[in-house]
Amino acid sequence: MTTTATGALLRRDGLARRRDPLYAVSLGFLGLVVLVAAFGPLLAPYPPDAIDFTAIWGSPSPAHLLGTDQLGRDLFSRLLLGTRESLIGPLALLAGATVIGVAIGLVAAWNGGWVDVLLARITDVMFAFPGLLFVVLVIAVFGKGPWTAVVALALAYAPVIAKFTRSIALSELARPYVDAYRVQGASAVHIAVRRVLPNMTPALLGYLVVLFGEGLMSLATLSYLGFGAQPPSSEWGLMVQEGQDGIVLGHFAPTLVPGLAIAAVVVAVNIVGVRLSERLGARA
Repeated sequence: MTTTATGALLRRDGLARRRDPLYAVSLGFLGLVVLVAAFGPLLAPYPPDAIDFTAIWGSPSPAHLLGTDQLGRDLFSRLLLGTRESLIGPLALLAGATVIGVAIGLVAAWNGGWVDVLLARITDVMFAFPGLLFVVLVIAVFGKGPWTAVVALALAYAPVIAKFTRSIALSELARPYVDAYRVQGASAVHIAVRRVLPNMTPALLGYLVVLFGEGLMSLATLSYLGFGAQPPSSEWGLMVQEGQDGIVLGHFAPTLVPGLAIAAVVVAVNIVGVRLSERLGARA
């Protein structure tokens, strides 16, 4: 996409935000979340692991805006400081899955024939295998931890991205400019990486934004089950798991606060992703 086209797209996106308040609110909320992730340590009034046994299951107060958890830790501070970890994980897994998935999809679409059939069968086998079970098996082999969960989910998401990439690559490879570059003697790598891939980027970008929400939910689920982030982390999924004992005692904030944060980010990401995909696709 050229600089002129990109500028025109940004101007159209500005107009679209004014005409679509839900999109504008979601985009603004996500911008705020990114700022919190960047400056959370400066904004948090307490360290995330500061234990105060005199304030266990505390209600919201001027000292603790959202209350405290089962160890007397400030929920507001833990929510702010957990934002960065909760966002970095999905970004990392999408980066890994995108590299693998786009490579497989491009190779399959470009070569066709037995290469396409072989790669399609491999991705079909991975699709047939339950994703969560695959992730649990990887964690069982390499141990618990946030980065093990990220790698396992990246491998689980790669076939999804590969199939999507292959579908849009087949459409792109049918365009006349591809044959023109072939006639000029351009190499397959040059055409695929320097010409075809940039033209596929708008469709991929919108799809990946939506997948970010799914990745966030998946990592939070693994942390809730005890396979992802480990104490004393303030990752949101782990915060939900640690606060669930308080529900029986009538203390809902330790579970509700991080749970609402996850839900709000996922909903906002899905709204922005769908709108972005529609607009980038229309522009393309």
